[in-house]
Amino acid sequence: MKKIIALAAIAACGVAHAQTNVTMYGLLDTAIDYNTNADAAGHSRTWMPSLGGGMFPSRIGFRGTEDLGGGLKAIFTLETGIYTDSGTTGQGNRLFGRQAWVGLAGSWGQVTLGRNYNMLYNSMPEVEIIGPAQYGLGSLDAGIPNGRTDNSVAYKGTFGAVTVGATYSLGRDVSNAGGPGGTNCPGEAAADAQACREWSAMLRYDTPAWGITSAYDRKNGGTGAAAGLTTSNLTDSRLHLAGYTKFDGWRLAAGAVVRDNEGSSATPRSNLYYFDGAYKLSPVVTIDGLAGRLDYKNSGNDSTLYMLRAIYDLSKRTSTYVAIGHVSNSGTAAVALSAGGAVGAGMAQNGIITGIKHSF
Repeated sequence: MKKIIALAAIAACGVAHAQTNVTMYGLLDTAIDYNTNADAAGHSRTWMPSLGGGMFPSRIGFRGTEDLGGGLKAIFTLETGIYTDSGTTGQGNRLFGRQAWVGLAGSWGQVTLGRNYNMLYNSMPEVEIIGPAQYGLGSLDAGIPNGRTDNSVAYKGTFGAVTVGATYSLGRDVSNAGGPGGTNCPGEAAADAQACREWSAMLRYDTPAWGITSAYDRKNGGTGAAAGLTTSNLTDSRLHLAGYTKFDGWRLAAGAVVRDNEGSSATPRSNLYYFDGAYKLSPVVTIDGLAGRLDYKNSGNDSTLYMLRAIYDLSKRTSTYVAIGHVSNSGTAAVALSAGGAVGAGMAQNGIITGIKHSF
């Protein structure tokens, strides 16, 4: 009996000392942006963009793991998007708008439940070399940097050079705040099980010198949802195919996003083509850039964007940068250089943005 009690005490002690390792992290990026033709009258504008700096959107987060034994871990992430120009939160005024999930991980991969990145977003890091920056791909397609889904289950696993992933959402966006992060499509309705569902899948192959990536994402609409997806039988889908290479201080990538958006009756189909690259000029200086074109089928309302940026690393965590950009709009297109910015319809826009980024 004494042996049983002693073993039980040892086991209880082990459970009591099992702890979750929690890390707080963050990134702050604030910039000053100057744009020409910021309205139909051709006025220029100097401002601090809310939706991100010249390198990355700002965020503060917490991530944690607990070793459950046998190679199994409990994992979680809570991440807040913040607007450093005003101190407010982003992603549809959510407290943890960038990520909010809990799950399990092992040698087989990881499964997470909550607000997850979709697989279109997860297919981008190696090929979107300039990052989710102002003057970037998000200016041509806001769905790329805002690839997150509420009420979702996500799986991702890496096996050698191959990474696979998938997500499924029961209600993709509960916020009605407007913009790409608040499209008012909560779903989870008993009367319409298809409303506001979203699913995505990804397949990647990565080596130290090169890689290829692919992803597909499909959103269903719902009653009252934004962007024309006002019924559950309407969908918005994107197919992403891209590749990259690294050599002698260079990183180069090219890709395409093919979109079929039934929420737009005028221009449902479009192709977004991009080429970007970076060169490590010295241990502390990087030059990178992007060329992208958004081409709507059977429409003259197309846009072409160029960006060139210089980054100076003051330390491993702190960098300053300056970037110049140009976007040309044909027809009635009105794609602005910066997320949250504006440009007169059919007008070209030039810009220069400079700021500082610090991570911790």
